[in-house]
Amino acid sequence: MFSKKMLWGSLTALVLLTGTSGVALAEMPAHSPQNSQFHHIEQPLGLKVGVAIAGLALIGLEFWWFLLYKSPES
Repeated sequence: MFSKKMLWGSLTALVLLTGTSGVALAEMPAHSPQNSQFHHIEQPLGLKVGVAIAGLALIGLEFWWFLLYKSPES
């Protein structure tokens, strides 16, 4: 199956490839039309960090479950 070294290498490559280059593309423009239906709502930094950490924890749990978990032989 996968070795830990291969798994960490793959995760590191994924982080380096995604990096922050995609963030600038996804940001909203500085000005928007006055008649826009949607309004930008600034979220607290703590909430953003908490959601990011929770998402990373869930992704890590899925990696562990599908790649590293060994079911007990019964």
